[in-house]
Amino acid sequence: QVQLVESGGGLVQAGGSLRLSCAASGRTDTMYAMHWFRQAPGKEREFVATISWIGESRYYDDSVKARFTISKDNAKNTMYLQMNSLKPEETAVYYCAARVLGKSDFGAWGQGTQVTVSS
Repeated sequence: QVQLVESGGGLVQAGGSLRLSCAASGRTDTMYAMHWFRQAPGKEREFVATISWIGESRYYDDSVKARFTISKDNAKNTMYLQMNSLKPEETAVYYCAARVLGKSDFGAWGQGTQVTVSS
C-alpha cells in the first residue's frame, strides 16, 4: 500500500504564495501518477493538477494553469505544488492522491492540508 502525507498549508494573503508537499511511503514502486485536489467548504472536491510519476507529463485545471506549478522529486518520493497569486476563493483543504498499478480508482489519499487565503 501507499501512504501519503501533505504539508505546507497555512494562512496567506491574497496574491501570496505557498508550496505544498506530498510525501509518499510504502509501495511507491506501484505509483504511476499523482494528483492534487482541493475541496472548499460546502463544495465538491475538484481537480487541481496531475503529474506522471514515471514520465514528465503534467496537466492543470484551467483555473490554476498560469499560477500553479506541480513538480516531483522521485528520489525523495515527494510531490510539490507551488501556488502563486493565490485568491481568497482558493481557500480549501488540499489533498494529494496517487494512482497505483492494479487499481482503477486512486490507490491512496492524503489527509489534506488547509490553505486559507485572506482578502
